Amino acid sequence: MLDPTPDEIGDWGNSVIQLMAEYLGGLRDHKVYRHISSRDIRDSLDPALPTKGIDFDALLKVFRENIIPFSRQNAHPRMFGYVQSPGTPLAAFADLLASTLNANLTVWRSAPAPVELERLTIDWIRQILGFNAQAGGLFVSGGSMANLAAIAAARQAKDDSSGRLRIYASSETHFSIAKAAALLGIGQENVRLVDVDECFKIRVDDLVAKITADLEAGYLPFCVVANAGTVNTGAVDPLAEIREIADRFQLWMHVDGSYGAFAVLAKSARKLFAGLERADSIALDPHKWLYLPVDVGCVIYRAPEIARAAFAHEAEYTRIIGEKADEAFAFWDYGPELSRRFRALKVWMLLKGVGLDSLGEAIESNLACARNLESMVRASDDFEMVAPVELSIFCLRHVPVQLRNKSPQAIDAFNERLLIALQRDGSSYLSNATLAGRFALRGCVLNYRTTLRDMEILLNDLRRVAGSLPNSASAHS
Repeated sequence: MLDPTPDEIGDWGNSVIQLMAEYLGGLRDHKVYRHISSRDIRDSLDPALPTKGIDFDALLKVFRENIIPFSRQNAHPRMFGYVQSPGTPLAAFADLLASTLNANLTVWRSAPAPVELERLTIDWIRQILGFNAQAGGLFVSGGSMANLAAIAAARQAKDDSSGRLRIYASSETHFSIAKAAALLGIGQENVRLVDVDECFKIRVDDLVAKITADLEAGYLPFCVVANAGTVNTGAVDPLAEIREIADRFQLWMHVDGSYGAFAVLAKSARKLFAGLERADSIALDPHKWLYLPVDVGCVIYRAPEIARAAFAHEAEYTRIIGEKADEAFAFWDYGPELSRRFRALKVWMLLKGVGLDSLGEAIESNLACARNLESMVRASDDFEMVAPVELSIFCLRHVPVQLRNKSPQAIDAFNERLLIALQRDGSSYLSNATLAGRFALRGCVLNYRTTLRDMEILLNDLRRVAGSLPNSASAHS
């Protein structure tokens, strides 16, 4: 098993590809989620520490019978929970090939062709976003790590160790910003949360007021974080206005575009991202709206030399000897990781194999599905929207006739019960959000398999499951 023959590898590969084809071909026949306990899953697995190996067919049997059925089916067209990509078969093959080569993209000499492929693919992303030709970046594990790297670069740009640094972000910003501040020693308490408007976008008047108050109090504002698609509602902050404020107060402008920024490929959404190309840094997740399997995040710096000043560190065991400038390139100078897997291969294979036109059409279809659901909800008499749809995230509540005169708390409690029941039912899957103090059923369309019919099925599922709840409305009088 440790060093199989080429024929054995071929047999294993055929078995895996057959399983993969059967699974993806039958996705709509699966429940999105199967309710089961942790103990039941553990009991289905052999817990004994293995001293003797088993054959490949036996290993694959465990995956087929014990892993697939008890996993959430993230590739299902009605998996609307969270911001979840389905992955693509093409990229799954890329991950297999990357693991076969097992390149470690630390420095050019360690993986010459993979490093060049990553630099090329990063440049393609730079062009997609409209950044200047000098911009650069690298792939990381995900949006949280991209945000961490960007905040570290922002702190470096301010070059101040007063300990009174301040970051500004809307109350809708992803928690990874506060986490980055904590890990970098800036402190979560120095992330100033700015109010949002009725569309859940940052209020620029409150942003200016908080920056001004902090300056008067002796703090040192150094960074403002704008959202290109918030995690709760998909709101895109007014990027051009935030750039002007950042310039006025000499702040680094970082954009968290982990979910939404690749929607710039869709013509109907492009205008939302005006000013994106003027950011000092941006976090993206190709494993979201490029439909790639985890993990692959990305950070782009408008001025990479600032990131290099933040991350470069010398040691004899990493000293590069006898190479020219291009061949002396080191990714470790631009981010927190030393060992780095060949994430670029699946990004390159997807972009090269599918093309931007088809990706833009797929994203456009996702946007249309969310907008269509919003139209159906507004035309109904038993659902209501809790936030406007801007990209492909939707937030709604089910309010059947029996609940119309009930308290907001009763409606919230009913929808919480409905969410749990829907998830356990398995036909469709939503997650949750709290917006302006109210509970919302939240979904995100991020799957090229999802159709307008799936949005109809979702509402029908909600009605059907709600009708099966015991004393569904009377329990909350």
